[in-house]
Amino acid sequence: MRGRLAPSPTGNLHLGNAFAFLLAWLSAAVQKGALVLRLEDIDPDRSRAAFVRGILEDLAWLGLTWDEGPRPSFHPDRRGAESAFFPEEGAFGPYRQSARLERYEAVLQDLRRRNLLYPCFCTRRELRLLASAPHSGDEGVPYPGICRRLSGKERTARLAAKVPFSLRLDTARSMETLLRETPGATEGSLLSWNDAVHGPQVFTPADCGGDFALRRSDGVFAYQLAVAVDDAAMDITEVVRGEDLLSSTPRQILLLRLLGAPLPRYAHIPLLRDAQGQRLAKRHKGLEVRALREAGFSPEAVIGRLAHLAGLRATPAPVPPAGLAEGFSFAFLRGCAPVADFSRP
Repeated sequence: MRGRLAPSPTGNLHLGNAFAFLLAWLSAAVQKGALVLRLEDIDPDRSRAAFVRGILEDLAWLGLTWDEGPRPSFHPDRRGAESAFFPEEGAFGPYRQSARLERYEAVLQDLRRRNLLYPCFCTRRELRLLASAPHSGDEGVPYPGICRRLSGKERTARLAAKVPFSLRLDTARSMETLLRETPGATEGSLLSWNDAVHGPQVFTPADCGGDFALRRSDGVFAYQLAVAVDDAAMDITEVVRGEDLLSSTPRQILLLRLLGAPLPRYAHIPLLRDAQGQRLAKRHKGLEVRALREAGFSPEAVIGRLAHLAGLRATPAPVPPAGLAEGFSFAFLRGCAPVADFSRP
């Protein structure tokens, strides 16, 4: 068993992250598996080394250790200021997405050779208008294939004029390819899985937005591509994350199947919410792990309250992570709607 912690260093660690990471840690512990820490810093405009340092420190403070990945280390630069670098341990590195760009490009080139990609010239404004259409779901309305239907002449003219473009996966052609290559498969079976929390899930490409981008028009690789490539390359066998990413999973399953990689087990856990019912996010500064440390919470107190919210303990009494591993099951989370109350230590 190989699980993962995959924080994005675009802000400080908040309790929603800690909730998911605690459950991933417990699942790995009860299965006597390995836990990988991977930094999902694919977005160069938002990722910061200072947030990496804070995340690693907060995880260590909570007692959520990992077996592979970056370790914090610091040294003075020429001006005497502290600069961060992150030595790595493990055979599947690098463990930073920003250092894995050549791998993503190689997969794109393979998909291009198989005629499964096409350039999309739609502007951000046009895509926003599509996403704001009535009755759109979490992924917006399915992309209607505007640029997939361009003639060869139209496409060549736009490329010659250097119109910016993203690269989209042709999901219909991808499904046809997989059906040909997978004896006995059906369209329903290709994108289905039995979620450890939500039970059987069956999707079609249209259910999760249709054709989706694998590289943005500014050259940045898409989250879906990076995550699927990394989970396959790092032999990840279990993915624990928030239920807001449930509709991303069929996209990643489709990519994993195109890569010929085995599918991990998925557990999409309930989102931790504030007293007003809003899901926790980086804007909840008072519910960052760092802020709770400064407010006088002990790590055991934070873990105990998170365990109580997950239904693992009858009371929110302080407890270290190791005190929760025996008998852990994702079944405790079914029907759970956790509301975070950390108003006092």
